[in-house]
Amino acid sequence: MIRTSSIKISIIGLGYVGLPLAVEFSKLYNVIGYDIDIDRINSLNDGVDVTNEVDFYNLSKSKNLTFTSDLNKIIDSNIYIITVPTPVDINKKPDLSILQNATRMVAKIIKKGDIIVYESTVYPGCTEEICVPILENFSLLKYNIDFFCGYSPERINPGDKVNTLTKIKKVTSGSTKEIAIFIDDLYSSIIIAGTHLAPSIKVAEASKAIENAQRDVNISFVNELALIFDKMDIDTNDVLAAASTKWNFLNFKPGLVGGHCIGVDPYYLASKSVELGYSPNVILSGRKVNESMGKFIVEKCIKLLINNNFQINKSRALILGITFKENCPDIRNTRVIDIYRELIKLDIQVDFHDPIANPKNVYDEYKISLLTKEKLTNYDLIIYAVSHQDFLNIDLLNLKSSEKAIIYDVKGVLPIEIVNARL
Repeated sequence: MIRTSSIKISIIGLGYVGLPLAVEFSKLYNVIGYDIDIDRINSLNDGVDVTNEVDFYNLSKSKNLTFTSDLNKIIDSNIYIITVPTPVDINKKPDLSILQNATRMVAKIIKKGDIIVYESTVYPGCTEEICVPILENFSLLKYNIDFFCGYSPERINPGDKVNTLTKIKKVTSGSTKEIAIFIDDLYSSIIIAGTHLAPSIKVAEASKAIENAQRDVNISFVNELALIFDKMDIDTNDVLAAASTKWNFLNFKPGLVGGHCIGVDPYYLASKSVELGYSPNVILSGRKVNESMGKFIVEKCIKLLINNNFQINKSRALILGITFKENCPDIRNTRVIDIYRELIKLDIQVDFHDPIANPKNVYDEYKISLLTKEKLTNYDLIIYAVSHQDFLNIDLLNLKSSEKAIIYDVKGVLPIEIVNARL
């Protein structure tokens, strides 16, 4: 067993999950943050975190934390924590290629007694069915004899400065009872909120899968209500406000469901379920509803434009926000793009403004050029898609082409007297 005094941790993947983890562990242990993105490493070494999860002070003050893209510099570690992305492919099937590549890389350098902990979201069974065989094949070591594994699902909430890493209870697990206790103690040393030791790796994996699937289904329910109430000419937000007066009503809000968790993770659980012969109807139905919301929003906006006598193919639209959530620069799997794609099908000129998103990343991913605030003017349709704090300083009424121009509030947060409709 690794002694506390000799713990050397390498964090593989320095995104929204890995970087905060590396910073917290470095307060107690020697930590190396590894990423294949050289630009990311250079930025971190300059004290800059483009995800805005860690500030300059916390990046620069730790003497126990270094960043590298050189594999040779992490060979002396004895604990490897893998936090790489696990997206879905174009067919909504789990894409484990990044996870498998990271596992192969680590397998080539691990030694007897080393521990590999996974935080990447996967389906139940993935760690031991997919990752462990890779570790054995490339290391020529034996699982639970020469090396050990654990799984501790990430619970990072990007952009949230209140519910940060150490303040969210952490689920832990290990491949043997002794290793499970060791991993739990390791995380307990940095997690103020405490830990929950799951009885197996598979249970820990499943707990993560259902966290986001449950939220996805709950949001799909209120999204479906929004579709129904729109036909009844009822404001969904007013209905939710009334229903929320009962103590046990769950007050979820309708909206676009994207990002690297809620809009992705349910497909991991669903895919494994189908593989085992069961069709997860509730989960997949919820996904279908949530993925339809961009189209619904555009159809509503078009009706409003037509009612106000705008010629659709000569209209100009502004979408405020392109990230998947407020006050966060992450554009992965943003469903705002669904609105954009539906609008351009109708030959509507569409501009984007998002002061939080990285313009280069947006252009590289979607071929969209973001406009600065100073260039925004004269729009027939304004869609308030993401409620960034920075947007509070924008006078939307001054951006309208005329009094008849439409303001659609996706987030349901704007003053009701200035909007024409809201989700």
